Amino acid sequence: MTEESSTTSPLSDGTITTTGVTQITGGMTSSFSRRNEFYFQCGVFVIGVLGTAANALILYALIASKQHKKHVLIVHQNVIDLFTTFFMIITYILFLCNLYCCE
Repeated sequence: MTEESSTTSPLSDGTITTTGVTQITGGMTSSFSRRNEFYFQCGVFVIGVLGTAANALILYALIASKQHKKHVLIVHQNVIDLFTTFFMIITYILFLCNLYCCE
């Protein structure tokens, strides 16, 4: 990381201005951080699978007990969560397989 110090210069009317340039150079990622990124993606994938299963189970229980008409807000929230976790699973499968379709 390279950093240049800022300089101050008084002007003729007594005001002081500060100018400086900061340059940050990136380094190569280590295998440790790549391994941590892989474990993070696996963890998110597992959370997505568990979330999808839990939301599907709740929707099934509401529909089987015929309570889905009484609890419309809960049903809608679970449907949104179900689709969100399902698409999160698809997204992280693509990340884990190194398939980037949006770049």
